[in-house]
Amino acid sequence: MVKNICIFTILLLIISCGRQKKETIADTAQRVFPKMNPNRYNVAFLLMDGVYNTEFTAPYDIFQHTQYRKEIKAMNTFTVANTLEPITSFEGVRILPDFDYTQDSIPTIDILVVPSAEHHLNTDLQDTIMLNFVKKMSKDALFVTSHCDGAFVLAKAGLLDDVVSTTFPSDIDTYKTMFPHLKVKDSVLFVHDGKFITSAGGAKSFEAALYLCEHLYGKEIAESLAGGLVIDWDLSTVPKLILQ
Repeated sequence: MVKNICIFTILLLIISCGRQKKETIADTAQRVFPKMNPNRYNVAFLLMDGVYNTEFTAPYDIFQHTQYRKEIKAMNTFTVANTLEPITSFEGVRILPDFDYTQDSIPTIDILVVPSAEHHLNTDLQDTIMLNFVKKMSKDALFVTSHCDGAFVLAKAGLLDDVVSTTFPSDIDTYKTMFPHLKVKDSVLFVHDGKFITSAGGAKSFEAALYLCEHLYGKEIAESLAGGLVIDWDLSTVPKLILQ
């Protein structure tokens, strides 16, 4: 009797493992990747737990809306993280990443966006895998943009050593202390130097994203994108530093 029970238990475990394996395979097969139009700029948003909603969603909104302007080379927008599990923003929103940069084949990145996250001033700066990914992707990217404390990630990766940059206003002093060799500009909403655009973040992340669109597509398109989101846009009135 005991022998029969043991055999029955083993059979149940085998069946359970088989089902679990099939479900995992099915989940992988059903994974939906974002559509990547080959005639567009590829824009990757780097996400990690504690990402702030606005610094992610503001540039995402602007760049994603380029897809409705047929007369321009629009943007493919997608997210990358070190996992495919849900990323929880600082405000509690759960976001499913499109790609896991630790194991997936990542599309060519033309524009890398680094939104601010809760731990960009401490533990995230110890994540060498993430920092190496940022450094590697930045090498061939046309533009690399940060919002708020995302600049700390770029600085830690050694990408801002030869350019002027900015960050969240109340973290400017911390930024200067942590990276005393950097050239830092305050009292501006964004700085464009070379391929790098660093912004003050928050709701002003819209301005930095609209600026890049105006840089790429011209004033009329930028105003159209802003109008679609009910944003008053006039680059001439924005406190900025453009060095290119």
